[in-house]
Amino acid sequence: MNNRKPQRKNRTKSTFTTGGSKRNHTSAGKPGSPRPEARGKTSTFDKTPAKTYIVQKPAELLSFLVEHVTGMGRNSIKSALARGQVSVDGVARTVHNFPLEQGQTVTLSKEKIAPEVPLTGLRILHEDEAIIVIHKDAGLLSVASAQEKEVTAYRQLTAHVRREHPYNRIFVLHRLDRDTSGVMMFAKSEAIQQQMQQAWKEVVYERTYIALVEGQIKKTEGTISSWLKESKTLKMYSSPYPNDGQHAVTHYKLLQANRHFSLLEVRLETGRKNQIRVHMEDIGHPIVGDKKYGSKSKSIGRLGLHARVLSFVHPVTGVLLRFESDTPKTFLNLFRD
Repeated sequence: MNNRKPQRKNRTKSTFTTGGSKRNHTSAGKPGSPRPEARGKTSTFDKTPAKTYIVQKPAELLSFLVEHVTGMGRNSIKSALARGQVSVDGVARTVHNFPLEQGQTVTLSKEKIAPEVPLTGLRILHEDEAIIVIHKDAGLLSVASAQEKEVTAYRQLTAHVRREHPYNRIFVLHRLDRDTSGVMMFAKSEAIQQQMQQAWKEVVYERTYIALVEGQIKKTEGTISSWLKESKTLKMYSSPYPNDGQHAVTHYKLLQANRHFSLLEVRLETGRKNQIRVHMEDIGHPIVGDKKYGSKSKSIGRLGLHARVLSFVHPVTGVLLRFESDTPKTFLNLFRD
């Protein structure tokens, strides 16, 4: 089993099980003199529920408001931005230097305009300037192809970061299968993506899964090693020939078992497509609900695979972070008397 330890001395370690952190982002725009082309009501903000302005030329949001809103000082406008009382074309914006384009509508409301659209099938465990770590539910695609239009983790998180600035993006670091739940992360810049992917084996210290498999495994722990290839039908399989494909190594430890099922802790030494699913089929104990790889059981109504732990060195701070997600109760229910 791969038991690599962090090489840096006195490295700070942080562990997260739930919750998250919000990033603070502020940047000031430039004040200017009033423009005659601004349209909208000119009564004071305190007496008017909402005021609307049409953008006539490109500008930054804060400077536009300072120039066109009467009855409010710069600090009051900044406070209104921070409280979510400003929208552009109906979408709340809080970033001072948000770029405005000709023809857009800016609305200043007495109340907070709208809450952030709730995320579906995921929750954010941690967010900072470099990365986003999430818990993904089973059934949600991590990333879709260009032809697919359904909701994915990637699309939702892209919309999330663009609430702060329309040019913000996220970048894929690794993926979970649609029906696998658990912890995964995305980068918030292409530079961070490349930095982490190029040194993936060095910066990722632990990827632990919980696998619910069919049958009673007798061996309390073991290692599965094979060379994985993909068939014309896009199914992965273990080649019978050495060095034929991508080398994949999976370690497992038995947590509990009964006559019908076994619950395993699985640690990846490599991260190949469908690696755990193929290796469980190889030893004659396919993952529950995994019809593609030999399962005949539908006991839990989903795939019995969960990404429980992700531990890695933060690409900017160098701190060793560890994120955990509880084993789904549906897995554990099969072992109750």
